[in-house]
Amino acid sequence: RSHLEETQQASRRRRFPFPRERSDSTGSSSIYFTASSGTANTDDGESEGGYTTANAESDYDRESERESEEGEDEVSCETVRSVRRDSLDLVTEEETPSLLGSSLEEGLGQLLQQADHLHGGDEQQRREGFQLLLNNKLAYANQREFVWRLARAHSDMCRVTEEVEERRSYACDGKEELEVALKKWDQSAECHQWYAVLCGQLSEHESIQKRIQIGYVFKEHIDKAIELKPEDPASHYLLGRWCYEVSHLGWLEKKTASALFEVPPTATVQDALQSFLRAEELSPGFSKAGRVYIAKCYKDLGNNSAATLWLNLASELAAHTKE
Repeated sequence: RSHLEETQQASRRRRFPFPRERSDSTGSSSIYFTASSGTANTDDGESEGGYTTANAESDYDRESERESEEGEDEVSCETVRSVRRDSLDLVTEEETPSLLGSSLEEGLGQLLQQADHLHGGDEQQRREGFQLLLNNKLAYANQREFVWRLARAHSDMCRVTEEVEERRSYACDGKEELEVALKKWDQSAECHQWYAVLCGQLSEHESIQKRIQIGYVFKEHIDKAIELKPEDPASHYLLGRWCYEVSHLGWLEKKTASALFEVPPTATVQDALQSFLRAEELSPGFSKAGRVYIAKCYKDLGNNSAATLWLNLASELAAHTKE
């Protein structure tokens, strides 16, 4: 056994005849470093690190590696958490409003369809349509298609209400809605059209002088509505109404208009007839009242047979309003 131990000690002495020094590590360490990283490096400072990497056998080195790995793990986890927070922020700030906007648009579409349906119904349905839009004003007050329909509903309420001051109040409120709307949506034919209608309804309770002044405003907005949407029969019907009223102004009204304006409004029964016929051409049976006015125009022009024909045609249509 003694002989065996002496042989092993001699072997160890022959294997390391000189003490290992860090300054001698450049060659051997560069080999290990190259093997581990794929990069040969002859720089003294870097070879020193290579030696340590290749021969990291001490407790201190192993502990340092564990601390480094734990630090990297902590950084990695923090990075993941940060990415997750960023992802959550993106969902909250971008995707959620988008989904909310889509939901509001879908709700608005359904609301407008229901409002149009109620507008075309009887008096009770028109009252319901007005209340429906009024209840949703807070949510859709910035939507053009909603606003002009709300103004139209005010006009409906003006028609179905008996009390004079209440009628005036509805017309005034609807007109104010559109005064604001036209500042934002001046290219909306519907806004111009219903502004003219509400002006006309307000003029029913005004003096002759005021009615004539409002008449100019009415004509201006109807002309604009036709310019923006020439295929809308309602605007042509309304222009026919204006022409018919102007053609039947009395002597006092004409004198008042001449005193107020350098060029008083002028229109003939023939002008009115052309507008009513245009509305009928665009949408046959569009309005029972429109056919009645066509008959009245023909009667004024002395064509009684045509007047009778159009009265018969008017009688075929159902009545939805008092007019």
